[in-house]
Amino acid sequence: MRPIPSRPALSRIAKAALALEIFLAIGALAGGIALMVGPRGEIIPLKVSSLAGSPFDTFFVPGLILFSILGLGPLVAALLVWLRHPLAPLAAFVIGVGLLIWLAVEIAVIGYSNDPPLQPFYLIVGSAITLVAVGWIVRERATLLHDAHIPQRHRA
Repeated sequence: MRPIPSRPALSRIAKAALALEIFLAIGALAGGIALMVGPRGEIIPLKVSSLAGSPFDTFFVPGLILFSILGLGPLVAALLVWLRHPLAPLAAFVIGVGLLIWLAVEIAVIGYSNDPPLQPFYLIVGSAITLVAVGWIVRERATLLHDAHIPQRHRA
């Protein structure tokens, strides 16, 4: 039998992205399911009246979006990290910015609430994912540029 090829260890920044993406996925999947199963606030105590002026009559469609985009999306991004795929840093950035856009739209439609403090908490999570991703992208580019400037005979 051939030995299984070993993968390089995940960097600290990749581990941070992986942890944040999995954390977000768990919360968004659970929140999305709760909104789809109880679209009139039966599970999560939200007032349907807060959707006035939005295109939604209940929380079912927002729950579906939450589940699919901010639940499944981070799982795909985490898988890319785990597989050491070169698009993993970009995927992390898209997830972080996507969460910030979701929150901006949510605040614009139903208003800001810190009771419970989910919006401020997830604004921090979205900012953290985005900043980790930007740091990771910058680090990857710097490594590529550095490696491109090392003459071939000096490489190990």
